[in-house]
Amino acid sequence: MSNDNFYQTLGVDEKATQDEIKKVYRKLSKIHHPDKGGNEDEFKKISAAYDVLGDEEKRKKYDNQRSNPFGDMGGGFNPFDEFFNGTMFNQRRNTRPDKLVDVPLGVLESFKSTDKTITYDRKHKCDDCNGCGGDKKTCYICNGSGVIVQKMGTGLFVQMIRQTCNGCSGKGFSYTKVCKSCVGNTTKTKQETITFNVPHGIDDGQFLKLQGNGDFLNGYYGDLILRVRMSPENDFEKFNNDLIYNKYFDLTSINNDNLEIPHPLGTISVKMPSEFDTSKPLRVKHKGFNGGDLFVKLFVKFKR
Repeated sequence: MSNDNFYQTLGVDEKATQDEIKKVYRKLSKIHHPDKGGNEDEFKKISAAYDVLGDEEKRKKYDNQRSNPFGDMGGGFNPFDEFFNGTMFNQRRNTRPDKLVDVPLGVLESFKSTDKTITYDRKHKCDDCNGCGGDKKTCYICNGSGVIVQKMGTGLFVQMIRQTCNGCSGKGFSYTKVCKSCVGNTTKTKQETITFNVPHGIDDGQFLKLQGNGDFLNGYYGDLILRVRMSPENDFEKFNNDLIYNKYFDLTSINNDNLEIPHPLGTISVKMPSEFDTSKPLRVKHKGFNGGDLFVKLFVKFKR
């Protein structure tokens, strides 16, 4: 049995109710799930702990084992057996994959909430073999799981070691006849063009999810994740919810009484201050993103 304290792993009291344990697990699994950028080892520990504490019968056995560590030696109860060999690990293997694509986006595209069309390489299901790659047979070594779990040690000191199955290289099967069209890859890469609407105010590093537009893997199409790469556009920049405009003056325009700003919603005329100070940007309230402001940075640039 593992020396880990499952109650401490989930951060719950030993007298916590089943509902309380369930709520905590859901919260932690969202944070540590590998598909959400979490740590896979930490996710396994949390899942193994919940697999025991989330089941009343297993929890009773676990509590009895902790109060009397020698009482259940003959039963051989080990919660990691079901985690590595049962449905939880198989579900992890069958998780639909997400495809990440970086999308260059201009500041004004974000402001105007325009439609954006992109082209990307996508793995489509091979039609000739219907995405199976050919005729298969289940690996007899790992029984289709793709991994082999070995127990090291006896009694209280048992260590579980999970290794990729050498017989099938982790696939869980081998081909008896390979599809000639995709050569067993189950997919063919094609260019895909898709149009989506850019949400107003979306910022650099944020994500958009387009369900079912990702790559094909293990019988499913995953989601397409678009990561925004924001760049300045037509002298405009974005800072949080503020719209920044960089205005360059020459010796002639610096004496103008008014400044014309080509705002994306229409030209804005701003009266120039009596004192021209490049260290202080001009501010126009509520002309930025989502109630933010428009700031005009003043620059002087001319040839001598």
